Amino acid sequence: MTSTPRIRARSFDAAAPLYSANRPGYPEELFDALEVLAGRPLRGARVADVGAGTGIATGRLSARGADVVAVEPGDGMAVEFRRAHPRIPLVRGDGDRLPLVTSGFDFLTYAQAWHWTDPARSVPEARRVLRPGGALALWWNDMDATVPWIAEQDERIRELFRATGATFRALPVGLAFTTREVRWSRRIPLDVHLANHASHSAFLMLGPAGTREFLDEERARLMPLFPDGTVEEQYVVSLSVAVA
Repeated sequence: MTSTPRIRARSFDAAAPLYSANRPGYPEELFDALEVLAGRPLRGARVADVGAGTGIATGRLSARGADVVAVEPGDGMAVEFRRAHPRIPLVRGDGDRLPLVTSGFDFLTYAQAWHWTDPARSVPEARRVLRPGGALALWWNDMDATVPWIAEQDERIRELFRATGATFRALPVGLAFTTREVRWSRRIPLDVHLANHASHSAFLMLGPAGTREFLDEERARLMPLFPDGTVEEQYVVSLSVAVA
C-alpha cells in the first residue's frame, strides 16, 4: 500500500471499541452464497479471515462450523478481537505478507479488507496459501444507495470528502470471480447509525471536530424521517469468489 492508504488502514486502531460496538454484522444468506459459489460447505473447512478487525466476520464463519484463524495487523483491533473471540486463533499480519502455511486453507476471506492490500503482493500470497480447489472470497457491505435517504446521505458524504477521493475498490485481475449480491437490513438507534459512520476511516482521518459537526447536521436531517429514533439501514453485500 502507499503511505496514505496504510495510514487510513491503521486509523481503526484508535477507534476499535467504536468499530466493534457500531459496525453492522452480516446476514446468514451471505454465508449460504459463499458456500454455493465456493462449491463446498464452511463446516469443517480450514478458513483464514484476513484483515479480521474486531472479528465481525470471523465469529460468523466460526459459528458456521469452520476451523478459522484470523489475521489482523492492528494492535487496537487485535485487542478488541481477543476480547470478543478469545477461543479463535489470531495471528498478526496482513494480506501482503500472510503468516500462514502454504496450501493450508480451503477458504481465504476478506470482509471489507481487500482494498487495504497491494494486489501485486496479496494475489500471489492468496495463491500460495490456498489449497487446490480453495476459494478466495472478497466482500463489501455497503448501504443500499437505491434507498432515497441513503442516496442523499451518500452524496453529502462524497461532497465532504471530495478533495481526498474515495478508496478504490476493484477485483484483482488474473482470477475468475463469480459475484453475488445479498440484500439485508437492520433496525438500530439513530445514535448507532451515526456512530457507525464515525468508525469509518475517512471520518477517523477527518478528526473529532469535523466528524462531530457533520454528524450533528445528519442527526438534524434524519430526525424528521425517523421520529422514534430508530433507523432502518438497508445494505447490499457484494460477494466475489474465485476458486483456485
